[in-house]
Amino acid sequence: MSYDAPFAGLKVIDLSQGIAGPYCAMLLAQHGAQVIKVESIGEGDWARALGVRYGSHTAFSIIGNLGKRSIAIDLKTEAGKQVLWRLFDGADVFLEGFRPGVIRRLGFDYEAVSARVPRLLYLSISGFGQTGPLAERPAMDPVLQAYTGLMSENRGDDGIPHRVPVIVADMSTALYAYQALASALYARRDETHGRYIDVSLMQGVTALQAIRLMACHLEGGTMKPGGVPGGVFQTADGWMSILAINDRDWKNLCAAMDMPALAADPRFAGPAARLANEAALYAIVRPAIAARPCAEWARRLTDGRIMHERLNSYAEFLAQPHVRETGLIHWLEQAGVPQPVPVPALPGTLPPAADTPRAVAPLPGQHSQAILAEHGFTPPEIAALLADGAVAASS
Repeated sequence: MSYDAPFAGLKVIDLSQGIAGPYCAMLLAQHGAQVIKVESIGEGDWARALGVRYGSHTAFSIIGNLGKRSIAIDLKTEAGKQVLWRLFDGADVFLEGFRPGVIRRLGFDYEAVSARVPRLLYLSISGFGQTGPLAERPAMDPVLQAYTGLMSENRGDDGIPHRVPVIVADMSTALYAYQALASALYARRDETHGRYIDVSLMQGVTALQAIRLMACHLEGGTMKPGGVPGGVFQTADGWMSILAINDRDWKNLCAAMDMPALAADPRFAGPAARLANEAALYAIVRPAIAARPCAEWARRLTDGRIMHERLNSYAEFLAQPHVRETGLIHWLEQAGVPQPVPVPALPGTLPPAADTPRAVAPLPGQHSQAILAEHGFTPPEIAALLADGAVAASS
């Protein structure tokens, strides 16, 4: 155990699928834990079929499984269930992401598992939680963005609610689940028993919206702007995000627009006045911004120490000198993918060295035989499990 690998020595059994649970378990692996990913036989984790496929991988399955080892088990067979029970020996954490009731029908609910592994931390991730009238409904990111109000708050100039394209429900839930597990692992040092942790996508994406949710409630349903001018502005050759909501920045913006006298206009003298007269203000500012290209605005706004940035595409972002020089992106080779893939650096962790376990996402069942051997299965027993279809190994 060290700062570089604080969870070294921990054993994690990851039975989750998709991205919320797998990404949470991936974070444990990147911090040193030994994570065994248990997948179904055949396609494996259904995240391997989301989006464009590269062999047995998609972008979802790569990001969600870096640093893990995979075993493919048929949990509908008694032999497969016995394999999973053997994996629990010495385990510290178990993650599952089935709809409520499914894991109990498989025989691996918290009561059954904790009876065998009393100090286990057992994490369940679901869409709407384990209880309540919507608990058994299937739910993915688009459903939770709609349900929690996020889409309604994300209206474009066309007035239509839009889904945030990055999977904020899953990613936020993964991060909250990881912090819950990390906190529980810290507390477990002084506890004789483990605990059950219930995390849902509904909880994760709601917690992510805490400020806006509260502000809208207090302000009668619509969150008022923090100040003006601020937002996305069209330039002569693209778009820029500009924020100049305090008096100093407003004065500097007026100077950058070659309109210094505008700062003294009584309609815009102070944050409250600018907010009250925002329509008139934007009628002046937007045409002025649209008259010059992004590069010129970047120079002018930088000189005025005004917060701004050109709107980049992902390709433009990856090509930024600052991104390269800070080591923000690691370019890693993955099986079946024709070129290195960009993997963002995880805050507070060492970069994964190429071709090391932390830098590679497994294929389904890639480590089945090795994992079985480590858990006491003899070569004849392993051969029988493979022959009977209770366990599968990738070729």
